[in-house]
Amino acid sequence: MSKYVLINGCIYTEREKIDKGYVIIKNGKIAGLGNGNYEGELETYDMKGRHILPGFIDMHIHGGYGEDAMDGSFDGLKHLSESLLSEGTTSYVPTTMTQSEQNIKAALKNIADYQSQQDRYQAAEVVGVHLEGPFISEHKVGAQNPKYVQRPTVEKLQQFQESANNQIKVITFAPEVKGALALLQSFKDKIRFSIGHSVATFEETNKAAQNGARHVTHLYNAATPFEHRKPGVFGAAWTNDDLHTEIIVDGVHSHPAAVKIAYKQKGNSRFFLITDAMRAKGMPEGEYDLGGQNVIVKGTEARLESGALAGSILKMNDGLNNLINYTGDSLENLWRVTSLNQAKALKIDDRKGSLKVGNDADIVVLDNDINVQLTIKSGKMHHFSK
Repeated sequence: MSKYVLINGCIYTEREKIDKGYVIIKNGKIAGLGNGNYEGELETYDMKGRHILPGFIDMHIHGGYGEDAMDGSFDGLKHLSESLLSEGTTSYVPTTMTQSEQNIKAALKNIADYQSQQDRYQAAEVVGVHLEGPFISEHKVGAQNPKYVQRPTVEKLQQFQESANNQIKVITFAPEVKGALALLQSFKDKIRFSIGHSVATFEETNKAAQNGARHVTHLYNAATPFEHRKPGVFGAAWTNDDLHTEIIVDGVHSHPAAVKIAYKQKGNSRFFLITDAMRAKGMPEGEYDLGGQNVIVKGTEARLESGALAGSILKMNDGLNNLINYTGDSLENLWRVTSLNQAKALKIDDRKGSLKVGNDADIVVLDNDINVQLTIKSGKMHHFSK
């Protein structure tokens, strides 16, 4: 395994920002970090003052680059995983849709099979599954298919978990529906429960948090909005410190001011940048499908024929660039919402999500415009500079 050093880079760690430093990489791991010049014998690569961050972790993504997690295709997941490196994503959680039990189980089995055989050097790494539906509200389906919405039971989720080889790490659910709280109480120690596609009240949302829910799916979309007399899911998300919020920062799903409000409320430790991307990401405009439904992609928007938004075509680095512009905050503070928070939520922060000695060498190098210049996966370099 190669040993080398990234020099002359602006490095972002949990403790500090190093304006000019170096990162030592050995055997796929981060072996050292330092300030100033590197004084050693290993081969060096000059980063020319660019930004060195932990590789992005996307906790909510259905697909991209022509592929979808629900296709149940091993080669499709391989292509998606390889392509995600181009946007700086080094780990991700493939996300399912509300479809038939048969299709969901087939997709889960395929993800688990791929995960057990994946090449951690040549592609973004699958680190679990996000089960979005079918245990949602038929009153807030968004781009999910209402035909397949189900009431949750412990037995059904256990069956899904068996198909996924126990790799379901996140589940989007509606806490107000019959059976939801029993599901939450049974699995909360093993799965991160995320409130979404829900018509829960403010009180029901907080009750779910009291019972172990810790996350809110794509804030501002497919849940009860904030009203001054009925704060709803969004009001609970803003005010309950136990609830962490994920947001699609594409300028389409939420107004920039709404993103800024959420960031002010949650700060950089309870805020997650996600893409919620579908197969049209990285592809030309045209017609695609999501969950068996026709999607029309034009410009920066992906919509069902009804006009409802159908996921996004957002790339993680573009989302980070948008977030910097929308909030006015610095990269020194914002990098955490692309990797560290996700790693903690997924309980993989012992090896991913931050630049520290002993962690996997999963790294993205960005220029000042947040374009990806270089992605390093388990020490393997992948160049994308233009």
